[in-house]
Amino acid sequence: MRIGFLFSGQGAQYTNMGLDFYQNDKLYRKVIDDVSSTIDIDLVEVLKNENQQLAQTKYVQPTIVAMSLGIFQMLKRDLPYLDIRAMLGLSLGEYAALIASDALSISDGIGVLKDRASYMQLDADEIDGAMLAVMKTDLEIITQICEQASNDEEVVTVANYNSPSQVVIGGHRQAVERALKLFKEKNIKKVIPLNVSGAFHTPLFQKTSFKMERRLASVEIKETRLPVYSNTIAEVFSSETLKQVLAQQVILPTHFGECLQKMISVNEVDTVVELGPGKTLCKFAKQIDKKLNCFNIENIETYNKFVEASQD
Repeated sequence: MRIGFLFSGQGAQYTNMGLDFYQNDKLYRKVIDDVSSTIDIDLVEVLKNENQQLAQTKYVQPTIVAMSLGIFQMLKRDLPYLDIRAMLGLSLGEYAALIASDALSISDGIGVLKDRASYMQLDADEIDGAMLAVMKTDLEIITQICEQASNDEEVVTVANYNSPSQVVIGGHRQAVERALKLFKEKNIKKVIPLNVSGAFHTPLFQKTSFKMERRLASVEIKETRLPVYSNTIAEVFSSETLKQVLAQQVILPTHFGECLQKMISVNEVDTVVELGPGKTLCKFAKQIDKKLNCFNIENIETYNKFVEASQD
């Protein structure tokens, strides 16, 4: 196996995710407890989701990253000789990948992430945004509809180039609703409103971008131990530009599909392993290359399944 690790993004969360790891694995439990202490948020309570914390950006972002890092540490312990060629996170997941690759220390990375989530929550609360997933539609048509639905006051733009089969658009809610109406007029039916708290990766998060530039200024950055692809520039992160790219990340579209294609062609990845809640990234990967071996690890059952497969 020539492995590429994929780190889950926001939107994949669900109640009680990762709790079986926490209850049964000491190393995973230590990661969760350490992150909880670093950011002064009880992540176990967030995972239980009894007060709908997973619906709030400021809670869900550090929780997903902590879960992914806990799984990563377990794999390092149990399968130290895996042939890991590269890493790729979807938006938020980039922070997990950068911490896992030692570009950011866990304390710096999680601290920045906590502030990022708070900045984004403020922007999301201030501006009413929405997003739509558009399936199997020509990109030129999607772009034209976004332009037609936008005006000087309200915009909708492409936010995520996820795979050849799926593009996500986002912006001011009224502009997104106009775009949805235009899709229906063109008889484009596979358009799904997303349950998100804001229009991520659009100009609506400009204030967050400015704050992130200042927040990252004093953070120590090291070269990644393994190639980590940036969704924003569709290239491998470098220590020289990493801070600038992360500040821009929140307002520019993601290019997950292009990054994964480069992992396959440049790094010769033949197996991808998604670390964190859900199977979204595995689904995108299969849309990009049906020959890829895909595993997702989100609980003890799927963890053991991958461990067994890697030892065959």
